[in-house]
Amino acid sequence: MTRAAVFGNGSWGTAFAMVLADAGCEVTLWGRRAALADAINTTRTNPDYLPGIELPASVRATADPAEAARDAEFTVLAVPSQTLRANLADWTGLLHPGTVLVSLMKGVELGTAKRMSEVIEEVGKVPAERVAVLTGPNLAKEIAGRMPAAAVVACRDEAVAQRLQAACHTAYFRPYTNTDVVGCELGGAVKNVIGLAVGIADGMGLGDNAKGSLITRGLAETTRLGLAMGADPLTFSGLAGLGDLVATCSSPLSRNHTFGTNLGRGMTLQETIKATSQTAEGVKSCESVADLARRHGVEMPITETVVDIVHNGKAPVVALKELMSRSAKAERR
Repeated sequence: MTRAAVFGNGSWGTAFAMVLADAGCEVTLWGRRAALADAINTTRTNPDYLPGIELPASVRATADPAEAARDAEFTVLAVPSQTLRANLADWTGLLHPGTVLVSLMKGVELGTAKRMSEVIEEVGKVPAERVAVLTGPNLAKEIAGRMPAAAVVACRDEAVAQRLQAACHTAYFRPYTNTDVVGCELGGAVKNVIGLAVGIADGMGLGDNAKGSLITRGLAETTRLGLAMGADPLTFSGLAGLGDLVATCSSPLSRNHTFGTNLGRGMTLQETIKATSQTAEGVKSCESVADLARRHGVEMPITETVVDIVHNGKAPVVALKELMSRSAKAERR
């Protein structure tokens, strides 16, 4: 039986542990709090993040990272993107030799502007061929309810991607393979920023035309950045691009969309943070995505607008006026 470790027992880490178990893997789910690990093992649910969802018998929780990592063929990382570097530095010496490191994270590191796979390669001292990314329209609560979903498993080594594909393929979860790690990661990171923008627009009551425009132009921004970084443009019309973007921008289950909606309704940043129980990755990643765009000379006006609203205190109504009054141009520029 394939052994997998999932580091991070939040909603998405727990849901993906379920997927792996349903696909036939033996899974150890790590979380920092021993009390929560005990509760998961005792009740067979995750009461803090997925209450009422029964976990398969082959999912076992622990607060001991060495126990979680032991003999794992796949080591899945499902922690907030801005904490990855410090966490992985603590875990690297515990990892099973030859394990495939799998990123569920959708962010860009502040300061370095590195993608999560790049941080994993650097800190974990592993080659790119042992780092995989799983991404797509994957709202954790729906997957935990075993509702149909598809995803992309990306790795530079296609054989490794196929191994992971087999390890998480179930009757309700259909993964596809891809070797464009750069494009898949950018799609996942930037969609969180666009999700914030659409949420703000919804909170302001701007209507569906505005939503459709932001989604489309947000995808254009993502594709421009991807092309500058060597990604395959077709990736952005697939699950890692358009698929994830649509789910994030249209679902009330999306943390980033909900966060943006609260801002658009007039809540302050601190009020919105206080009202948010889980990490909305776009809140921090909007700055690092904008940084990445500047480093590659790519114009991303929606991303810059989100940064202005979230971090520079600009009123959404003022930011909207500035965005709409930008100079006219051809669509494909």
